[in-house]
Amino acid sequence: MPTCYLVSMRFPKTIRLQSEMLKTDIAHSSCPTSIVNAPVEIVWGLLTRPEKWGDFYDVRVTSVEPAGPAVVGQTVFAESGPRLLHLALEFRFTKIDAVKYELGLDVKLTFGITVSEDLSCVPIRQDQCRVNYHCGFGVPAGWRGAVARILMRRELNSGPVDSLSR
Repeated sequence: MPTCYLVSMRFPKTIRLQSEMLKTDIAHSSCPTSIVNAPVEIVWGLLTRPEKWGDFYDVRVTSVEPAGPAVVGQTVFAESGPRLLHLALEFRFTKIDAVKYELGLDVKLTFGITVSEDLSCVPIRQDQCRVNYHCGFGVPAGWRGAVARILMRRELNSGPVDSLSR
């Protein structure tokens, strides 16, 4: 399972992540890929039914607005971490291409971390596909960014791969 990533680099200016501007001093890119032993249509169906994400992602979905299958502009509110901690997560669909099996998401995580995600599914065989997960992380400057980097250091690359493997 190859993983490519760009080690943290300093950016003194503002970084644009999709539609949201935020000040950062660190950016991190991660692009894990995983082979999934299921037809691409099954995997695509799971990814585009956000109310079911808790079945394979490490999240507890609290609401989906508007409800139903994924549409551009739809927002998914979720939580992660130990049940007592309730770390808020927000996902907004920015792209859905059912023909090419491609999704785009803007994500807001705890501590001001933002993620621009591009996910694609590629059929390999009738019962197998490859899922490519490209993430651009924005980490805020200052103490919140320092805390976020310490807490999420290992998750930036391993989290997506773990979820895809499920």
